[in-house]
Amino acid sequence: MKKTFLIVISALLMFSIRAQELQPIKLLPPQLDKGKSLMQSLQDRHSTREFSDRELSLQDLSNLLWAADGVNRPDQKKRTAPSAMNVQDADVYVFLKDGVYLYDAFGMKLIPVINGDKRSLAGTQPFVATAPVNLVVVSDYSKMGRTKDEDKAAYAAGSAAFIGENVYLFCAAFDLNCVLRASIDKDAIARELNLRPDQHAVYGITIGFPK
Repeated sequence: MKKTFLIVISALLMFSIRAQELQPIKLLPPQLDKGKSLMQSLQDRHSTREFSDRELSLQDLSNLLWAADGVNRPDQKKRTAPSAMNVQDADVYVFLKDGVYLYDAFGMKLIPVINGDKRSLAGTQPFVATAPVNLVVVSDYSKMGRTKDEDKAAYAAGSAAFIGENVYLFCAAFDLNCVLRASIDKDAIARELNLRPDQHAVYGITIGFPK
């Protein structure tokens, strides 16, 4: 317990040092009465690799993150995206022009991680560096308890895929472009985000307005 506490404190201190000039971003409640119907969103869902440099508003970003993996049943601490055994292993890192943030779904805010434009870190394809928003889904294997090692990667992929599909449907409903990508440098992400050995980057997702 003491060792775990020290690890958490060390990680928080590292976040604080690397994100000195950034402030937490308080997100807005999701607009549950906006967007297209589910069936129309399924009809319009598609991958796109071209994006305008127009930035998403705070409301757009709040809606997006809530749809991705927000808290939809606060009394039960349940999320919009399912996870195996409800371990909620996925963390969503948000890469914006001014820095990298960690999505705090229960606190409805973005926690600063790294100051400065690090969007190119979120993927290996050129469009990633200029798109307004990139998400990187990181799975925390330590939350999986006694799950067999050979099953952890499958659980992580499932959690990330559910989040990705939520993002796709949200983008279709709100006329945004997006693409889920396996093209990420996992080692570079782990190094820059100061991930623990039991935290693993799974997928990247790029989001923005049509070009």
